[in-house]
Amino acid sequence: MAESVFRARVVEAGLDGLVEVDSAGTGGWHEGDGADPRTVAVLEAAGYEQDHRARQFRASWFDRLDLVIALDAGHLRDLRALAPTPEAAAKVRLLRSYDPAAPAGVPDAADVPDPYYGPFDGFEECLALVEAASTGLLDAVRTAATKEHTP
Repeated sequence: MAESVFRARVVEAGLDGLVEVDSAGTGGWHEGDGADPRTVAVLEAAGYEQDHRARQFRASWFDRLDLVIALDAGHLRDLRALAPTPEAAAKVRLLRSYDPAAPAGVPDAADVPDPYYGPFDGFEECLALVEAASTGLLDAVRTAATKEHTP
């Protein structure tokens, strides 16, 4: 879901030639599977495209990535633990850290809750949280991308 939303923001901003958006999980439980049908329904209803196949994040990817986004504190810990260096671990950020409305200093309050085991409206809530954080994330990525490509 976050990949689809953020990719749309990057395209809308005209940064799709500079910014690559991709996603992977911290575990391999659903590797090779498409997105959950409830995710697909919520994304389509909101006008987002998606073409997702699950795969597991690999520590070797840190070398080619500028930023790694985690959706919750558990994933943040897992991804930072995979990082081969402190510099690589510093690339991992929580998505809602880019949302000015997200609560700060309250454990797990800045997480995007995993809606998988809950009712359908949890997927809608997830989308709203992802969309809210995507604006701030886009601002940060735009700043970094334009600095990198400015003579």
